Amino acid sequence: MGIVRVTAAEIRTLQACVLLAAAVPVAAGLAGIVLGPAAVELSGLTASHDSHARYLSGLLLGIGLAFWSTVPAIERRGARFRLLAAIVVLGGLGRVVSLIDVGPPSAAMLAGLGLELVATPLLALWQARIAARA
Repeated sequence: MGIVRVTAAEIRTLQACVLLAAAVPVAAGLAGIVLGPAAVELSGLTASHDSHARYLSGLLLGIGLAFWSTVPAIERRGARFRLLAAIVVLGGLGRVVSLIDVGPPSAAMLAGLGLELVATPLLALWQARIAARA
């Protein structure tokens, strides 16, 4: 059985999926920077809370932009992709701790958890499969 090469269509499909998935942290990060804690329906917080929320939003924006940076040569960006995926999964695990400790968050936060612990690892596995065949 010969080696199956990756097709341009498969690379393009992965690129499109990563562009779409990374749009979520880019949009959420921008919203969090501009709106502060109100972006996630928090109000009445201190200036320190606001500062921290906007800082974390900047990190979220950076993660999304960094994922976008892998798109042009996604088959050669495995190390960067895996690092970003690991960061996202760790954030998702933090949400799991909150879920256990405090209870379920809003539907939007649960959707984020799905992206963090399901979609991101699947995209990382797909990227690794393509990289191995490229």
